[in-house]
Amino acid sequence: MISLIIGLSLSICAIGVLYYLNYQLEKKLERNNKALLALHKEFTQYQISEKRSYEKQTAKLEIRFDNVARAIKKNEDFINAVNQKHKDLPNIIRKVIGHIEFAKPINKKTNV
Repeated sequence: MISLIIGLSLSICAIGVLYYLNYQLEKKLERNNKALLALHKEFTQYQISEKRSYEKQTAKLEIRFDNVARAIKKNEDFINAVNQKHKDLPNIIRKVIGHIEFAKPINKKTNV
């Protein structure tokens, strides 16, 4: 009978210890879950901020490339306009120089 009482008291103590350890384990798991959720939220925010930063940088590069392309197009248009305007420039220069070479001198004494 004494062994039965000792056995029952030991089993009640064991159940109490197991209940206490289970309670401590649940508290640790709950803290770990909260920590993991906070880490997940922080990592998600990091990913979002990195993506925004990458998109802003890409947009800046695209704007820069567009500006360069626009400047090149503008310069090409200007060069084409100048070339079209002065297409016959060599002939005009020949005519002017021809008139100068064959003109009569203004001052006959110095031939100037």
